[in-house]
Amino acid sequence: MRLNEIRDNEGARKSRMRVGRGEGSGKGKTAGRGVKGQKSRSGVSVLGFEGGQMPIYRRTPKRGFNNIFAKKFEIVNLGRLQKAIDEKKFDAKSTVNVETLAAAGLIRGNKDGVRILAKGDIKAALTCEVSGATKSAIAAIEKAGGKVTLPDPTKVELLAQEKSAKTAAKRVAAGPKKKASVDDDDGEAPAAAEEAAPEAEAEE
Repeated sequence: MRLNEIRDNEGARKSRMRVGRGEGSGKGKTAGRGVKGQKSRSGVSVLGFEGGQMPIYRRTPKRGFNNIFAKKFEIVNLGRLQKAIDEKKFDAKSTVNVETLAAAGLIRGNKDGVRILAKGDIKAALTCEVSGATKSAIAAIEKAGGKVTLPDPTKVELLAQEKSAKTAAKRVAAGPKKKASVDDDDGEAPAAAEEAAPEAEAEE
C-alpha cells in the first residue's frame, strides 16, 4: 500500500450528473426535462396543483388553532432525572439545564427550553435552571432540598397575568349570580287567590 494508491471504497462517492452536456453524457439535449411545456422551464412551482379542480389541501376540513408563536419545550419527568442519577448518567451536583440534560442524553436540545413535570419521585437535591416546571414538580424538588430557578416573565406574560387577575377580581366582587326561580312566582299567585277568597265569602 502506497500513499498514491489510497482511495475510497468502490461506490462510496457518486459523481454528480452533468445534464445538458451533449448526447454522449446520457442527459443531453433536454437534460431529463422532457420536451416543451411549463415543467421544462426553470422557476416553475406546480406542487399541489391538480389541473384546476379543488386541491386536496383545500378539500380537507380544518379544525382547531395552531399558534405559530407557541414555544415548544423538551419534557423531562422527575422519574427520568432520578433514573439518570441512579445510572450515573447525570451528576446530582451539576445544574439541571439544557446543556447538562443534552449531554446526559435526556433531551436533544433542539427546542425552546426544558419543562419539568412531576411524574415519578426525586430523592436528590437538584439545582434546576429551566424554562418551566409544574407547581407539583417545584414542590417535589424543594421538598428533596433542591431549588428551581425560572426565567423572568416576558412583557406579554405579565400583561396576561394582569388581565387574568383583573378578571378574577371582578368575579369575586360581583359575587354568585342569583337565578330567578319560576317556582317562587308560581307559589305567590295561589296564595294571593286564597287570601282574596275569604274576603269574597265575608261580603256575601
